Amino acid sequence: MLNSLIKYEQITTTLPKAKVLKPQIDKVITLGKKVSLSNKKHLFSKLQNKINAKKVTGILSKRYLNRKGGYSRIIKAGFRYGDKAPLAIIELVDRDINAKKVDVKKDIKKQEKEEKKEAPIAKVKETKK
Repeated sequence: MLNSLIKYEQITTTLPKAKVLKPQIDKVITLGKKVSLSNKKHLFSKLQNKINAKKVTGILSKRYLNRKGGYSRIIKAGFRYGDKAPLAIIELVDRDINAKKVDVKKDIKKQEKEEKKEAPIAKVKETKK
């Protein structure tokens, strides 16, 4: 869950899990702010993901440079339909809104249209030479 929160910067989960996750993400970002080899190794051992470790040390540490704590917030989001478990949204403060769209793939039809538009242009350029 820690890796998902770093990757997407906002996730929906149950309230107890969010309350456990909040201090963990705050500690991880604090580790990323302090630049040293031992902190980077400790961060990688905690996350087990090279991309997320780089994101913490590069992007998130610069974003929260002037903030002394409270890098995340929990927002209550009602109850789940099936078992009435309390839901919560946990997100990073000052998050990047486009981070949730990291894994969203383009529609196949849009890709085909783009390829068709690019193909005739390439043929015209070749004939002009």
